[in-house]
Amino acid sequence: MKTYLDPRDVELMESCACSMRDSLLIRLLFHLGCRVSEVLAIKVSDIDFERKTVTIMHLKRILKLLCPLCKSPLATKHRFCPGCASKIGDSIKKQQEKRRIRILPLDKDTLKMLKSYTDNNNTTDINGQTYLFEFNRHRAWQIVRNCAKQARIPSLVNPETGRIRGVSPHRLRDAFSVHAIKRDDSGDGLRMLQEHLGHVSFNTTAKYRKISGQEHRDWYRRLWE
Repeated sequence: MKTYLDPRDVELMESCACSMRDSLLIRLLFHLGCRVSEVLAIKVSDIDFERKTVTIMHLKRILKLLCPLCKSPLATKHRFCPGCASKIGDSIKKQQEKRRIRILPLDKDTLKMLKSYTDNNNTTDINGQTYLFEFNRHRAWQIVRNCAKQARIPSLVNPETGRIRGVSPHRLRDAFSVHAIKRDDSGDGLRMLQEHLGHVSFNTTAKYRKISGQEHRDWYRRLWE
């Protein structure tokens, strides 16, 4: 059973899409390696057809809990501060929505698809802004899952836990990451991937190196079976 999608799987999913809109969604999730929320937030004005780039707004939220007295980080289960030992009453909850911006390159075929899509007025206007897609995360999940089903792509195995998981938008982001590392797993390649994905921690990016080596481990195991 597979641990991740490969480019051929994604091509099959694209070909099984029932509309250009759905095909474009799958292509952007894989070719950009973005989170589904980031792809759904893309506006036509974010695309620079001359420079062949797209501007992505980082939308991941981080919730921080701080001790009212010493400002030490708290977990939601803490009753006493690990820093000053004071009893925690109503903790100060500081919710920060990090809005880092990153500008990603677009490959020739994806840019061509975007041009055709926007020229044919497949976009949607919301509050004076023109977006590529008009649906929410739940609908995006349905589209990806249905295309995987039509393409007869089996469920995937989490290489760290062994749990079975279905094909989802995030599995396309994983597929991009693994594909990138298989092409270049040098230190510079990993740092570029970290920047591209918008990861704060290098460790988050480095986990894909373990996943991309799964075939090697499977091959070696079969030698002794």
